[in-house]
Amino acid sequence: MDTLRTRAEIEKISRFLETDVERLAFLATLPAPDVRRFREQVTAALFDGQPEMLDRIAKATKLVPTSIASTISQKALGSKLAARVAGRLEPARAADIIEKLPIGFTAESCAHLDPRKVRDVVERLPEDLVVKIGVVLAKRGDYVTMGRFVGHLSDGALTRILEQVPDDVVLRVGFYMDMPERLDHIVGLMDDAKLAAVIQAAADGLWAEALAVAAEVGPERRAEIARLTARQDAEQLDALVHAVHAGHLWEALLPLVALLGDEDRKTVAVLPALQAPEVLADVVRAVVATGLWAQFLPLVEVLPEKSRQVVAEAAGALGDVDLERMAESVQAQDLWEAVIPLVELMDDAAKERVFALPAFQDHDGGADEV
Repeated sequence: MDTLRTRAEIEKISRFLETDVERLAFLATLPAPDVRRFREQVTAALFDGQPEMLDRIAKATKLVPTSIASTISQKALGSKLAARVAGRLEPARAADIIEKLPIGFTAESCAHLDPRKVRDVVERLPEDLVVKIGVVLAKRGDYVTMGRFVGHLSDGALTRILEQVPDDVVLRVGFYMDMPERLDHIVGLMDDAKLAAVIQAAADGLWAEALAVAAEVGPERRAEIARLTARQDAEQLDALVHAVHAGHLWEALLPLVALLGDEDRKTVAVLPALQAPEVLADVVRAVVATGLWAQFLPLVEVLPEKSRQVVAEAAGALGDVDLERMAESVQAQDLWEAVIPLVELMDDAAKERVFALPAFQDHDGGADEV
C-alpha cells in the first residue's frame, strides 16, 4: 500500500505548496511514512514562520465584536490571510468569527487553515454549519481539505454529509484523509445500499482510491468491500484489473481477492483481463516482491488451466534470486501443498531449478511429491 499512501501524501504537499505534483515526483520512491513526516515538516515551516504582522492582526481582532471581525476578514484580509490569522486566535474566538462568515468564504478559507488547529476549531462549530461547509467543499472538489477535517467530525455531521454528497466523494476524501484510522468507523456509518453505491462509483476511474480506503478499514468491512466489489459486472472488474496492472497495485488488490468466497473467487478468476499472459506475469513478479503467496495461491487454484500454465511458466522463468525468494516465502508460510501443482506444470529445466533450491530440499517429501 505504500504506493497509494505515498501518492496521497505527495498530492497533499502539492496543495500546501501550491505547486504541480510533477515537481514533487522525486518523493515517489520514498516510503509513505517518510513522505508524511516531510509533509508535517512543510506544515510547520509554513505556519510557524509567519510574520509578526499576523499576531498583531490577531490581537487587534480580539478587541472588536465578532461581527466586525468577520467583516474585516472578508473585506480586508481575504480567505487566505483570514485563515492564517484564525490560526493565531484562541479556537473559541476563531469559531465565533467563522459562524458569522458566509459559507462560501469559510469553505475557501479552510484550505489555508493550519491543519494542526483544525480539531480545536471544528469541535466548537455547530453541527449544521460543519455540514454546510463539508457539502460546499465537496461541490468545490476540494477533497484534500475535506480529508483534513472529516476525521474530527461527529457521527451526526458525518452521517448528514454522507447523505448529501455524491458517492465518489467518499472515495476521493477517504484517499486523502489525515486520520485514515477513522475510515473503518466512517464506513460503518453507511448502510449496505450506500456502501454498494460507493463501490459502484469506483468504476469511474477511482479504483486506486477504493483500494486505498479498503486497506484502511478493519477485517470485517474489508471482507464486505471485497464481496461487493466482486459482484460488479465483468466489464467493471476487468477495468479494475487493468488499473491495478497499470499502477502496479497488486499488493492492494490480492489481499481483497483472498477474502472472497469460492464462488466470487471463481468469478474473478475467469475475467478476460486475468487471462492475458503479461498481466499474469506481472502478478507473479509482484507476489515475489511482496511475499503475498498466501493471498495469491487461492486465486491460482481456480484459474482456468491455460492461465495456471502461464503462471507456472512465469514462476519458472524467474531469475535465481527471485526464484529462491519465492521458495523461501512458500516455505515460511507452509504453502507447498498449493505450490506443488504449479511446479508440476513447469518444464523440466524449471523443475530442476526448483528442486535444487535449499528451501525445496528442506521441504519434507521434496521432489518425490512431483
